[in-house]
Amino acid sequence: QVQLLESGGGLVQPGGSLRLSCAASGSIFEINAMGWYRQAPGTQREMVATIISGPITNYAASVKGRFTISRDNAKNTVYLQMDGLKAEDTAVYYCYARIRPRRSSPFSDAWGQGTLVTVSS
Repeated sequence: QVQLLESGGGLVQPGGSLRLSCAASGSIFEINAMGWYRQAPGTQREMVATIISGPITNYAASVKGRFTISRDNAKNTVYLQMDGLKAEDTAVYYCYARIRPRRSSPFSDAWGQGTLVTVSS
């Protein structure tokens, strides 16, 4: 069993900053990719940022230059620094990880429970 525990969401004014954290725990042999997705009411879940070994990062066009993803491999933790927040960034943010529980296991996807980010004055 693998768990992803997110923290750091909340209410922030436009132009403000928040930092999300997500720690993976449980049976983990290897983590390939980690990232953040978000889902606003009435919309589909969308990729925000991902990071793989290298590190190689990828960002949605709407957040590029404002958000920064990073990863601490020793702690199996991924972070999302969000600056210059806008009302349209309001959503539930989900942590994602592609994990191999054991050497003999295939990679599989794991998701966190989500953390709400609200950008409002």
